[in-house]
Amino acid sequence: MDKRKFEVIQRRQVLLAEISAQREHLGELAERWQPVLRVADQAVVAVNFLRVHPVLLAGLAGLLVIRRNGLSGLVKGVWRTWKAYRYVSDFSKKMTSRL
Repeated sequence: MDKRKFEVIQRRQVLLAEISAQREHLGELAERWQPVLRVADQAVVAVNFLRVHPVLLAGLAGLLVIRRNGLSGLVKGVWRTWKAYRYVSDFSKKMTSRL
């Protein structure tokens, strides 16, 4: 075997050892982040549910506002919710158009 092939084989072995160490380190990091990512996944599922059922969200928000501030609070709450929805919707569209 010539010198060049031997150097390539040695370099390959070094790289494979580095890859193995990095893979191990990544596995350790994934274990630490798993509970946090599980909570984030649940939050995403909840947000998607609320996006599919906006009437349910509006009803819950309305009940909370009526309990706290009466009918005028409900009107204010609906108005604020509508404005917030439009803002988030526009922001979401802008962000997805950039991707």
